[in-house]
Amino acid sequence: MSNLEEYENKFDSVRMRRIDGILEMTFHTNGGSLRWSKKAHEELEQAFLAVGRDRGNEIIIITGTGDEYAGPAVQPSGAGGHHNPRKPVTSKEWDELWYWEGKHLLMNLLNIEVPMIAAINGPAVRHSEIPLLCDIVIASDTATVQDSAHFNGGLVPGDGVHVVFPLLMGPNRGRYFLLTGQVLNAQECFQQGLVSEVHPGAELLPRAWELAHQLRQRPNLLRRYARVMLTQDLKKRMHELLGYGLALEGLAAVQRED
Repeated sequence: MSNLEEYENKFDSVRMRRIDGILEMTFHTNGGSLRWSKKAHEELEQAFLAVGRDRGNEIIIITGTGDEYAGPAVQPSGAGGHHNPRKPVTSKEWDELWYWEGKHLLMNLLNIEVPMIAAINGPAVRHSEIPLLCDIVIASDTATVQDSAHFNGGLVPGDGVHVVFPLLMGPNRGRYFLLTGQVLNAQECFQQGLVSEVHPGAELLPRAWELAHQLRQRPNLLRRYARVMLTQDLKKRMHELLGYGLALEGLAAVQRED
């Protein structure tokens, strides 16, 4: 078990506040929009573990900071970010930094046994599968969704995106999305079922809190067990395919020839 006081100020990439059992996790980098990095990857894996082990958390809201949810976008050249396909990696580095951590990042999120609400405040071009794994997903009218860092950036799309997008969009649309670097705007995300509501930016977080208070009207065990039941299929798919995808992603990265 863990307590909020032990971890709420522990992570540089996550700002937390809890009111009446509703925990808001705001991702950021130095107070601005989250820039994905090795540190952010490591901290979110640990943060989801701590949050999931705290029985004082009854509802979780995740969101971003500023104009973007998470970036920066990886250009087709592959430049930038902690997944830099032009930088050779050893099998040991891949195992420690991405294979192990990548598995636990998503499984720690799915092991949180209370309802989760994602408020995508702007473009989500890196690890956009994370908010889409929440139970209720809403977005600002400026939000976009893209998987810029994998196939588009020179890596096998194997760290969970290969599970999430074909599942949510359908196999053909999901594969197209992953292989072309497609950018979906907020209305397209709504039409394709990735998000359930679209709001002006100023209304997004208040709406997330409104939904959280609505969920909190229900009994505690009803909420917890509904979350467990509704994520079971996702967890099963991740158990079967996440490690395999990360292994193939790492094999291609380690064996890359320029």
